[in-house]
Amino acid sequence: LRSPFFLFIIIENDNQMQTQNEAMLTAVNSVLGSIGQSPVQRLEYKNPEISFVVNIIEEVLLDVLNEGWVFNREERYAMPPAGIDGEIPINDNILRLDISEGQVYRTTDVVKRDGKLYDKLNKTYSFNREVYCDVVWRFTLEELPLAFSRYITARSAVRAATQLTASPELTKLLASQEAFARATCMEYECNQGDYSFFGTPSGTAYRSYQPYRTLAR
Repeated sequence: LRSPFFLFIIIENDNQMQTQNEAMLTAVNSVLGSIGQSPVQRLEYKNPEISFVVNIIEEVLLDVLNEGWVFNREERYAMPPAGIDGEIPINDNILRLDISEGQVYRTTDVVKRDGKLYDKLNKTYSFNREVYCDVVWRFTLEELPLAFSRYITARSAVRAATQLTASPELTKLLASQEAFARATCMEYECNQGDYSFFGTPSGTAYRSYQPYRTLAR
C-alpha cells in the first residue's frame, strides 16, 4: 500500500522542524555553558532564561545574515511580475534587495514596500518586465555553514554574558572568542567569494600572474 502524498509532506516538515530544534538546542546549550549555566534537554519557552537566550540567538542570526555573505547573497536574481497588475511580490525570506548594477543603470530605483517591489523613481508598483535584483536571503540556523553558526553562537554568548551576568572578565574572554569566530567567517568569505581587485565579473575567466609558473620552466 502506498501512503498518501500529504503524509510524506507532513513527515518531511516534521523532520525539518526537528532539525531546526536540534540546531537551536545545541546553540542554546553552548550559550548557557558559556555563562556558567547547566544545559537543557529540550527547549522550554516557558522558562524565561531559555526564552531569553533563544531570542538573543534569533536576533544575532538576523543581524549576521543581513550583512550579506557569499552563501546568502545572490546577484541578478530575476523577479517577474505576477498577475495582470504587474506587481512583484517579495518573498518573506528576503532580508533586503537592491536593483542589480544600480550604480550604472539609474532608470529604476526599487525598494520593498507593503511586501511588494516599489519603484521610487517612477512612483509605481507595476512593472512590465522582469526586474533583476541583488538579494540577501534569510536562512535558518541549521542551514548555515559551520563557521557562521559558530560565530552566531559566540556572538550570542557575549550578549548573554553582558545582560545576564555581572562579570566583565567573562565578557572580555567571550569577546575574544567572538573575534576569532568572526575571523573564521571572513576567511570563509574570501575563499568562497573568489574576489579580485580587478573587478572581474561573474561568468568570466581570468588567470592572474603566478610566479611559480616561471620557476617551473
